[in-house]
Amino acid sequence: MSNLKQYLLILLLIPFLSSCRKGEPYDAEKQLQKDEQLIKDYLEANNIPATRHQSGVYYVISNPGEGQMNYTLSTKVKFQYSLKLLGGDVIPQPTEPVSFMLGQLIPGWQIGIPLIQEGGSIRLFVPSFYAYGPHGQNGVPANAVLDFDIQLIDVGF
Repeated sequence: MSNLKQYLLILLLIPFLSSCRKGEPYDAEKQLQKDEQLIKDYLEANNIPATRHQSGVYYVISNPGEGQMNYTLSTKVKFQYSLKLLGGDVIPQPTEPVSFMLGQLIPGWQIGIPLIQEGGSIRLFVPSFYAYGPHGQNGVPANAVLDFDIQLIDVGF
């Protein structure tokens, strides 16, 4: 093969070969540490007195609600919420209340919702590992740390 043909072949293969190495493989523990640092920095910069759950989800309860519901993954919850990327864009959400079983929600909500009761309000700062992870979904980019304001309207109905 002539030198020119070899050179052209190499030029054609470089993008293909480099696309096979799109960075490091996803490391959930490393991503969780990175996300937690982002949350800590955001909370400190905005003087938000959040509490850290052992999972790494941070929360602020503005209203604990009333009652003594013992949550399970099959507990139905009705809520209204807003969502934004940590320190950034608002992600459009339904304006009317929605209902799901707790087990159908992202893990960050499965951790946060049981911290309040019916009528309660909570703000959750959710690391990407407990949200949509490396895939993103519904307008949320991959590895996004999320900031939710949740009003729990009804529980176990």
